[in-house]
Amino acid sequence: MAIVDLALHAEDERNLSAVVSRLREDANARIVFLLDRNGHALSMAGEMGETDPTALASLAAGNVAATEGLARLVGEKSFTTLWHEGERDSLHISAVGPRLILIVVFDERSSLGLVRLRVRKATADLYGVVEQIQRRPAPAGVSAGGFDFSDLTDSDLDKLFDEN
Repeated sequence: MAIVDLALHAEDERNLSAVVSRLREDANARIVFLLDRNGHALSMAGEMGETDPTALASLAAGNVAATEGLARLVGEKSFTTLWHEGERDSLHISAVGPRLILIVVFDERSSLGLVRLRVRKATADLYGVVEQIQRRPAPAGVSAGGFDFSDLTDSDLDKLFDEN
């Protein structure tokens, strides 16, 4: 289940954004991007410039999923961290538990060591935020997997989609 299946309050979004912003600053990164395992963006800090956030999120989620497949092939449960080094920019992608993916884009103003150190702290903070969200009771009419549509009738659907 992705974090978007949970009821996020404005406070939760602020808490996630605070962790992401602090990580960007502490790691001296260009961009920090938090998404769920389905590739849905949850929070971003930094200047995206010409970077397409939707493409970045989708490709990173696919990359994490492919890497998990590789891990299983070699007998590992998972590989939680990926690192890609380019001429100008580098990417540090980490799985944060079963729900989140954290992407850090950094250049020569930072280092892999600094990013890894700061990501470790941010990951602990993100776990705390997610734990808070999970402890909150689900709103009425919402099940653990989303909205409960079991009481929806044909008449309700007709009213919902009536174009008159």
